[in-house]
Amino acid sequence: MKLLSVAIPCYNSEEYLVKCIRSVLTGGDRVEIIIVDDGSSDSTLEIAKKYEEKFPHIVKAVHQENGGHGEAVNTGLLNATGKFFKVVDSDDCLGKKALEKVLDFLQEVVESEKELDMLITNFLYDKQDAKHKKVMKYNHAIPKNRFIGWDDIKFGKSQYLLMHSVIYNTEVLRKSGIKLPRHTFYVDNIYVFQPLPYVQSIYYLDVVLYKYFIGRNDQSVNENVMVKRIDQQYKVTEMMLDIYNKSDISSENLRNVMVHYFDMMMCVSSILAIIDGSEEKLEMKKALWKKLKTKNPALYKKCRKSILGMAMNLPGKVGRKISVVSYRVVDLIFGFN
Repeated sequence: MKLLSVAIPCYNSEEYLVKCIRSVLTGGDRVEIIIVDDGSSDSTLEIAKKYEEKFPHIVKAVHQENGGHGEAVNTGLLNATGKFFKVVDSDDCLGKKALEKVLDFLQEVVESEKELDMLITNFLYDKQDAKHKKVMKYNHAIPKNRFIGWDDIKFGKSQYLLMHSVIYNTEVLRKSGIKLPRHTFYVDNIYVFQPLPYVQSIYYLDVVLYKYFIGRNDQSVNENVMVKRIDQQYKVTEMMLDIYNKSDISSENLRNVMVHYFDMMMCVSSILAIIDGSEEKLEMKKALWKKLKTKNPALYKKCRKSILGMAMNLPGKVGRKISVVSYRVVDLIFGFN
């Protein structure tokens, strides 16, 4: 069994795939790299096959008809043989020294037969043309260098678990029954969110493992792109509401973590509609909040009374302008778009 399976979903990734693959290859025989070509029309598949031929014991090239990022992650998980599992997008990469520390730790976990369901690490916002790169750390929210449970975690208002920061135990992912929807953007939120109730043992390793590249105009997280794909954001948010309603949440602090995450999703969904400003999109926002109130009144109250919820529901045109300005300030500080 491999120690860590790394799935790399790819679609027309020839410009940056090599850098991504090479960064994971530094893990040597302890890693398994599953490159999932999602129906690319460029040389992505050829690059994947070249590395599979050169490193047959490490790299596995899988081709599928285009099904979107979520379907590529599903395929990666289906083909994974590693004890632990991580997703690395093809335009991102991992830090060499950090990966070595992560693998050394995971090796210790396996050899000591300790239970570990989720490993959390830091990540870097590598924004194009930015002079200063922002590192997202969890050291103020999570005790480091010891095994913990949900009762030990307390996120601040601006701290969230993202796909870049988590490594799941492969069996935890499979036990959660996760199957991401096809042809849907922003499913990385579901990937993080759905398995949380199945996680009991957590460890925070204070290293910057993931380098998250942002700044290209065609990226799904580009603000203009997100506004155009607002229906995708709403679809994922509604799916997460259904997941939350069906989840067996055993810990009150776990519930707080999941509410905190869902609150962020409602905020993003709301601000996209406000930025668009059209009556159609503002009605979509109104309908989303109404649906939340109908399906889970208690969750609605928590989100509506949160700082984010109040900021996204200020009345009138002046209130919407204040919401946008607040969002711009936060974006300026964290640089997430």
